[in-house]
Amino acid sequence: MELTLIQKIAIYALPVIFAITVHEAAHGYAARYFGDMTAHLQGRITLNPLNHIDPIGTILVPALTMMLGGILFGWAKPVPVNFGNLRNPKRDMLWVAAAGPASNLVMAFLWALVFSFAGHAPEFFIQPLTLMAQAGIMINVVLLVLNLLPLPPLDGGRIAVSLMPHHLAYQFAKLERYGFLILIVLLFTGVLYQIMMPLIKAVLWLIGAITT
Repeated sequence: MELTLIQKIAIYALPVIFAITVHEAAHGYAARYFGDMTAHLQGRITLNPLNHIDPIGTILVPALTMMLGGILFGWAKPVPVNFGNLRNPKRDMLWVAAAGPASNLVMAFLWALVFSFAGHAPEFFIQPLTLMAQAGIMINVVLLVLNLLPLPPLDGGRIAVSLMPHHLAYQFAKLERYGFLILIVLLFTGVLYQIMMPLIKAVLWLIGAITT
């Protein structure tokens, strides 16, 4: 079934908003747990999507990548974290960074359960609910894999910094100023797709194996 643009937006809007909002809130919750109150004091530990939506990254870019095909790509306003406030900055950075992708993995499993039970919904809900669940699974798996790439300022880059010896971590962290530019180049050259697709397929297989 070929969906119109309006139908695609209707199907993808809720999964995208949930995926990005919960991801960012998870960083804030983890940061507060490990001692940094920055996000809490700025009111950013919330599931209100309006506090996390970036007009370009959350709306425009995902809409363009959806129309052009390929990997759905986007971002939200990052939750502010002062890693220096964490009780053990280098160690706790790993858990704060990992909280976002972990939330996407949980949401992917939840959408997989929705997909499993969609056939039991009232008949007029079956198709839209099935399509929304499929979108929810894919969006969260893509965000999970994308954010775990070892490139600062992605979560995977921060995890890598946390695990490296101090002298290597300091040098690697300097990549952060170029990280977003590198990511855009990888996206438009197709290299990002080649890196991510095998990982996306592996995670989808794992979710399918566990939920079916």
